[in-house]
Amino acid sequence: MNKDKEEKKDEIKENDNNQADISVDDVVYDSNVDSDNLFDPKEKIAKLKAKIKELESEKSEYMNGWQRERADFVNYKKRVENERVETIKFANENLIAELLAVIESFDMAFSNKEAWEKVDKTWRVGVEYIHTQFLKTLKENGLSEIDPVGQKFDPSIHVAEEMKEVQSEKEDGIILKVNKKGFNLNGRVIVAPNVVVGECTSLKSKA
Repeated sequence: MNKDKEEKKDEIKENDNNQADISVDDVVYDSNVDSDNLFDPKEKIAKLKAKIKELESEKSEYMNGWQRERADFVNYKKRVENERVETIKFANENLIAELLAVIESFDMAFSNKEAWEKVDKTWRVGVEYIHTQFLKTLKENGLSEIDPVGQKFDPSIHVAEEMKEVQSEKEDGIILKVNKKGFNLNGRVIVAPNVVVGECTSLKSKA
């Protein structure tokens, strides 16, 4: 019985020694792994630098794209705001253009000074006050009268209703008189003035 126990112990001891030998001596190495490069700090640094450069390039690309998008958005907001302002400025253009007929009626009444002076003074003063208030309101809404007398005739904003012969070359092509008033609305011509333009015949004869 004792002999069997001793043989059993020897067998267990031999197995333990074999397992120890396997764990130490029988380690399998991957032949594809380059052990020199695996622990090469220079190569690691080179790879890290390349990765950093790649990330910086991506960052720069994303930043440039974001800045372009932001600039486009800012420009869009400015354009929308300008369009909104322009819409507000000229929203009443048609109404104001129609009210100009009322101004013409006032002007026609005032043009005949002799007949106007015969009107009852109290009534006349009241009408003149209404006329003044009316013009003030239109002016506050961007309306202004065009007074081109003495200016060079410009067919884009003036209507040449009549040509008048002049002797001075300096008056050739110059507006001498306004037959019908013109008006601007916030800098835009909505009614072109009808004008009399000077014409020097001596210049034509020289030509």
